[in-house]
Amino acid sequence: MTIRLLIVDDDPLVRAGLGLMLGGADDIEIVGEAADGEGVDQLALELRPDVVLMDIRMPRVDGLSATETLRARPDAPEVVVLTTFHADEQVLRALRAGAAGFVLKDTPPAEIVAAVRRVAHGDPFLSPAVLRQLMARVSHTTGAPVDRAARARARVALLADREREVAVAVGRGLSNAEISASLYLSVPTVKTHVSRVLAKLGLNNRVQIALLAHEAGLLDDGGGD
Repeated sequence: MTIRLLIVDDDPLVRAGLGLMLGGADDIEIVGEAADGEGVDQLALELRPDVVLMDIRMPRVDGLSATETLRARPDAPEVVVLTTFHADEQVLRALRAGAAGFVLKDTPPAEIVAAVRRVAHGDPFLSPAVLRQLMARVSHTTGAPVDRAARARARVALLADREREVAVAVGRGLSNAEISASLYLSVPTVKTHVSRVLAKLGLNNRVQIALLAHEAGLLDDGGGD
């Protein structure tokens, strides 16, 4: 499959560099560029990208607002945010808004290409180490821990036992194939469970499942109550 990519960054040199880097991949087609988050939603409707590579900090409409708008659509493209920090609070907000992952602007080219490919196929691009950093940031920046954990546990209680096990596995950063092997399920069955978890919890990607599992304390206690 050819991955249709839209690049959004206010720096023309960054856009040019990303275009050269990603345009050289046989399976990636750059369908457009934008210098600001303003109008990206309409541009995405016209160009139908599979993935949007989105800078967070832009002068008029930032990447967070643009991501929220894009991901609110039922046929939304996947979003990978660009940032200069591993655990920037804005990155957390972007992930909560529905971004499938993030890459640093100084990330090696091969990893940026890999990020685009992975999110295009439904997998987030967050290493376990980076995900742990993000979760630690959540624990120290959002609300009262007890109240937050209680709310998260109440949401997770909506899941059936197998769905809960899959949610915990997603939270641990396992791929569908790894979940399949660890829970003795077929990959299509794992995908079905992930889809059901997303629907029941009102989430739209695996990163959000991981963050909620962390907030509910499932990753600390192995998924038990």
